[in-house]
Amino acid sequence: MISPDKRKAIYLLHEEGMGIRKIARQLNVSKNSVRTIIGQSGEILKSTRKDKIDIDPELLRRIYLECDGWVQRVHEKLTEEHDIQVGYSTLTRQIRSLDLGQKNSRCEQVPDQPGAEMQHDTSPYRLEIGGQRIPVQGSLIYFRYCKIRYLKFYRSFKRFHMKCFFHEALNFWRYAAALCIIDNTNLARSRGSGYNAVIAPEMIQFAKQYGFEFICHEIGRPNRKAGNERGFYTVETNFFPGRTFASMEDLNRQALEWATVRMPNRALSKTGLIPAKAFEYEQPFLVKLPPFVSPPYLEHKRGTDQYGYASIDGNYYWIPGTSREEVTVLQYSDRLKIYCKRVLLAEYELPEQGVKNKKFSPPGKPQPKHQPAYRKKPTAEEEKRLRAVAPVVDEYLNQTLKAMGTQKHRFLRRLYGLYQKLAQPLFIKTIQRALQYRITQTETLERIAFLLLQEGQYQLPCASVDQDLQHRASYQEGRFSSNVDLSVYEKLIGDDNE
Repeated sequence: MISPDKRKAIYLLHEEGMGIRKIARQLNVSKNSVRTIIGQSGEILKSTRKDKIDIDPELLRRIYLECDGWVQRVHEKLTEEHDIQVGYSTLTRQIRSLDLGQKNSRCEQVPDQPGAEMQHDTSPYRLEIGGQRIPVQGSLIYFRYCKIRYLKFYRSFKRFHMKCFFHEALNFWRYAAALCIIDNTNLARSRGSGYNAVIAPEMIQFAKQYGFEFICHEIGRPNRKAGNERGFYTVETNFFPGRTFASMEDLNRQALEWATVRMPNRALSKTGLIPAKAFEYEQPFLVKLPPFVSPPYLEHKRGTDQYGYASIDGNYYWIPGTSREEVTVLQYSDRLKIYCKRVLLAEYELPEQGVKNKKFSPPGKPQPKHQPAYRKKPTAEEEKRLRAVAPVVDEYLNQTLKAMGTQKHRFLRRLYGLYQKLAQPLFIKTIQRALQYRITQTETLERIAFLLLQEGQYQLPCASVDQDLQHRASYQEGRFSSNVDLSVYEKLIGDDNE
């Protein structure tokens, strides 16, 4: 490549009248190059590169929007779903040419040591799951040297969930690092902060089973677990974009496949490190888990109602037997075990996260005849029917139910009972007056309806009688039944007359 200064000198010498052959000989440049430079007036013309693979701009824009602008996920969807084999650098340049690119911030790098540490953290998200946006907590464990990770999402994340997550993740990889860096969360910490933090004795004993210990980083230094923060960044930029989730189980199934199959076998962009191979190299430096570690569980003491049900976590489980003795319920991460006097009575799989007020019985056995004694009775159907009566009723419910809290179910049942007793025009007129004066007591609503009836504006509806009653099949069958003996009543009437 001829430097810009030499190009300018060639053009100036030509302007001064020196010939092309002499310029080429003195500056050691070919004659053809001299002619080209003179034709360009000594300037370097901007060249336009033509790609061998030309991606449709509309397709690229659509996938870019689907993936929320994360180029790595765009590259995956192009290669896997559209069979477009394009280099990553070529893709990023084409995205920049369409003014779709974004700048990335720099990250601090710290040397890693095999088997030295792993990191754990959680991050809140609001995801669209099954057509609804719900809050979830993402939990991520990350091996710092080999870069392998384990990811799972929860509706809520407490100390018990933290234990279950560590048990599941470490049993999957079968190895643990000596240290686990966490933030100053009270899920594992008892008091203090940073290196002065005192880990809860319960969590110290839990970590000993797997051969590691918890270490809190200093407040204001989250870069101490920057690998985990970078892991969540990858979740947001590579896992979420372009994916849909039908349920929490579907979300965790995709997260497991992404974190343990896809990501460990893909080379890192800068270093070319393959986490799965690095994990094989790191295993001699890690702590190998014992052949069996008892899974964490919560212990509940429950009594059974008169129909044989016990309430656990908002659901009702039927307990085999005839007695009403107190039972011990062991709640694991995925199932329940119910014991009575150290005898296992039943074992249930936990329902999907978010399922409440449901009853369960042992599989393969007949369903119990009765409902649980203290089962909540939802009022969604009553509310739906009331709102459909008239717009004024819908407005009245919007105003009334806001400040009621859990008492709204009792109010809705009584209001629906009133609706069934009154004619619809009278009920609507009653609700109009209640809305005007902000009345919420059902006893007052009944008095309003009684006063409106006294005004003579409403008449009770006449009972409808089917004139074809005698032609019904049930009536015809009843003709052949024996007549009722009313003689005892006739005798009573005769005694009264005497």
